[in-house]
Formats: sequence, structure tokens, C-alpha cells
Amino acid sequence: MQKLKVAVIGLGSDWQQRYLPALRSLRDRFMVVGVYHSVSALAETASRELDSSSFDSFRTLISHSAVDAVLLLEDDWYHLKPLWAACEFQKGVFCGSEVDIQSINSQGLQAAIADSGIPFMSGFSRRYAPATLRFKELIATRLGRPRLLFCHRRLPSESNDIANSNSLERDSSRELLELIDWCKYIVGEEPDWIQAIRHLSRPSPKNADYQILSLGFGDPESNPNAILAQISCGAYIPSVWAEAIAFRPPAAVQVCCERGLAFIDLPSTLVWFDDAGRHQETLDTELPIGQQMLIQFHRAVASKSSLVSDLQETNEAIRILENAKRSTLTHQRVSLAE
Repeated sequence: MQKLKVAVIGLGSDWQQRYLPALRSLRDRFMVVGVYHSVSALAETASRELDSSSFDSFRTLISHSAVDAVLLLEDDWYHLKPLWAACEFQKGVFCGSEVDIQSINSQGLQAAIADSGIPFMSGFSRRYAPATLRFKELIATRLGRPRLLFCHRRLPSESNDIANSNSLERDSSRELLELIDWCKYIVGEEPDWIQAIRHLSRPSPKNADYQILSLGFGDPESNPNAILAQISCGAYIPSVWAEAIAFRPPAAVQVCCERGLAFIDLPSTLVWFDDAGRHQETLDTELPIGQQMLIQFHRAVASKSSLVSDLQETNEAIRILENAKRSTLTHQRVSLAE
């Protein structure tokens, strides 16, 4: 098996719990050549943990002749500049969940990635959760076609100052982007329309503490086979109210299917109901999300696959979110037809 030599750019909040354990478990598939972080001490610590080197420049690391691919795990001060460098030096890229990829098209990066032919993968982790993969099997074998999806994400509100409010708006948008992709993945179809509404927060009237999207796969008024996904993201509970945030959290997604109902709690809990009654599955023995994603990325790079579909799916989720913003401003349903 080919050992993929990778550069790690940024660490982020998922490093210790997701990516570091995954890279350790997949030593037969990955070798970390070097680590770059804007805080050099953190880069040095991470590089020691993986028997690699720390670098003072992300561009120097990406251009290194030994590097086959890049794990971009956060965007920090450099934003999407490492993506441009990866295109220039023909290195495949995995983008973690803390990379703000919403401007990938407006900056011309989508075209640059497609033209370069490099493998590109977005870290939309919900797709690779054991509970999601098992639920897709149940759709095909037991539960049938989805009809209604209710998907909610609750975020803590860090503070009332403008800077943190803007940061929260970005985090909420990223969450909505992933939830849109997740619902599309569960349904397995492309949506036809979207309608959105939001509740404005204080002190910044430009930001929202709650947003809700209705994503339609067909017209529910005239098509009995239409599917409706309700997606919401709220940041209305101050982080200091830790007990309130954890109180009665909703299921990550609830799906009503033709022949049953399912509740998914990420990453590995699935409760579903059919005519036979209640079934509960705890999938802790399955591969963790981090390993699932990196194995998929390894396959793409090793086979020199361009992963065009992943790039297209990412861009489509971004396009849908942009149309959600348009719907919010116009107070109307927006068609997603090209």
C-alpha cells in the first residue's frame, strides 16, 4: 500500500480528538512530512508527536518535494492561500471543518482546483459518521425513501461584543453549509427550491442568533413523492449557561421515511422505528469519522482521482446557502434550478 506523504497546515480544535488519533492509526497509509502553525510552539509539539518536522512557512512546506498532499485543517491568517499553493504545486488537498470555504468560488479557486486536476476533499464530517453510513443502508433495505427531515444544530453564543458576533455568524454559516450537504447526502437527490428566515441578534443587527431553511426536493403541494428538509441553526444560549446548552439537545437529524422513522445522534448512535417496533444501534466499533475521511482521501490521491464530484458537491452546497441568503432578503421561496 502506498504511504501518502502529507503536510499538515494548521491544527484547529479537532486536532487532538480527530486528526492526530487518525494519523496515528493510519501510519501504514500516511507519513507526516511537516507541520505548519502560526504559533511555532504548537507546530513543534505536533511535529514531535508524529516524528516529523515543523516549518515556518506553509508555502515552503507545501512546495517540499517529499509532500504528496496537504491536510488544511484551519484557515487562520492565511485564509485560502494554501489552496492556491496546492494548485500551483500540484498537491491534493483535504479541507477540514474549520476552513472557511464559502468564498472558494468567488475567489476563482473552484476553477483553479478543477483546472489543476488535484484531488480535493471537503471535511464534511457528517457524511462519514458511522450512524449516517448505517442509516443509508437502512434507507435501501428497511425504511425506504425519506419524506421529511428535521435537522437542528445548537451553538453556544460566546459573548455580546461585535467581533465575537461576527465570528459566530461565520460559524453558523459553516454549520448550515454542512447541514445542507448532509441532508442532500441522506436524500441522495438535488433540491429544487429553498426558503429561509432568520432572527436577528444583538448587538449586531446584521447577524442572526437563529436561522431556519426549508429545502425542497419537489413541490410538496402537488407531488406526493416530494421531500422536505427543515434545517436550523441557533446560537441563542450564552456559553456561560453550560447546563442549559446541554439540556435536552435535539437529535442531530430526525428522518421520516416511507416505512419508518429514525433519529441520528452523531457520531455513532442510531434509533429507528418500523412496524416491528424500536431498534437502537450503537456503532462504537466502527471506524471513527477522522479515519473514515482520511481513508477516503488516501484512496483519491493514491489513484490520482480528481474527486470532481466532491468539488461539485461542495460548490453546490455553497450555492444553496447563497440562495438561502437571497431568500431571507426577499422573503420568498427561491428556485435552485440552474
